[in-house]
Amino acid sequence: MRSTIYSLALLSTSLLATSAFADSKAKAPATVAVMPKLGDTLDQNGSADWPKLQWLYETPSAKDAAGKVVLHWFCQAKVQACVDDLARVITLRDTGKVYVVAYINAATQAEAKKLDPIRESEGVGKGTLAFGKNVTLIDKQLSITGPASFVSDTDGKVQLVSTASDSAALDARDAKIAELVKGIKDYTSSKDGPATVKAGEKFTLTLKIALANWLTYSATQPKQFDLTVPKDIKCDSVSLKGDQVKVDGHAMTASVSCSGPHGTYEARGALRFGYDAPRGPGFGQVDGVVWKFQIN
Repeated sequence: MRSTIYSLALLSTSLLATSAFADSKAKAPATVAVMPKLGDTLDQNGSADWPKLQWLYETPSAKDAAGKVVLHWFCQAKVQACVDDLARVITLRDTGKVYVVAYINAATQAEAKKLDPIRESEGVGKGTLAFGKNVTLIDKQLSITGPASFVSDTDGKVQLVSTASDSAALDARDAKIAELVKGIKDYTSSKDGPATVKAGEKFTLTLKIALANWLTYSATQPKQFDLTVPKDIKCDSVSLKGDQVKVDGHAMTASVSCSGPHGTYEARGALRFGYDAPRGPGFGQVDGVVWKFQIN
C-alpha cells in the first residue's frame, strides 16, 4: 500500500514538473527585431530575429544576389513618401548590380503590388517582395513609418541604415549604393618584382589575381600566363599553362624566374583564365602588365 502511495506521489510530482516546463516554454518571449547597425551582417535573407515572412514571389535568392548590393526596402501602403520612392528603387533595380528585397506593410497581395518594385517578369532575378502581418510586426518593432532602407555590400555587411524619407536622405542612399556598385569587381590584379637586381642573379616576376568571394576559378576553362621580355633576359619560362598557374582558394599566381646582364629593361605580361559564377561562367583577362627593372 505504501509503495502504491509513493508511486502515485512521484507521478503527481512528475506531471506538475512537466506542466510547469510546458507553461514556461509556452510563455518564452518571442524574438524582437532590432534595428541593424553599420557593419552588421545582413544578407538577402534579412536578420535572424525577423519572423518568417510571406512572399509575393520566391524567397530571397543567394544565387541572384551574389555579387550585388542588397537593398532591404521597407514601405507602407497608402504612404505618399513610399509611392514617391518607388520609382527610385525601380531605377536601382535596373542597374543590374542591386538586388532589391521589398517589405511592404500591406495585408493583401493586391495592396502590396501597388508598391511592388520587382514588377513580376520585369524584375526576374533582381529581387523579391514580402508582405502581410509579419512585415507589419517588423515595422512596429523597428518603428518604421515611411520608406526605410538597409543597404548591404557584396559581403553582406550593412553599409547604410536610413529611416528618413526626405529627398536629401534618399539622395544620400542612392549615392551610397552607386558608390558600392562602382566598387564591385569580379577580380583584381597585382604585380610583384624587383626594381633593381644584380647582373646574373635570378629574380622573380609575379602576377596575382584576387577573385571575388562569390566566384570560383573554373576547372574546365584554360588558364595561361604569357611573358614578353627583351632578348638579353633569360627566364625559366615565358609561358605558363594549366597547373603551372597556381590557384589557392580565390588567389591565382603566375611567377617566372629570370636573369640578365647589365641594363635597363621592361617586361610585359598577360594572364587569361576562366571562372564560375552563380549565374554562369565568366572569362578573365589581364593584359599590358609592365615590370620595369634595372640590372646593375
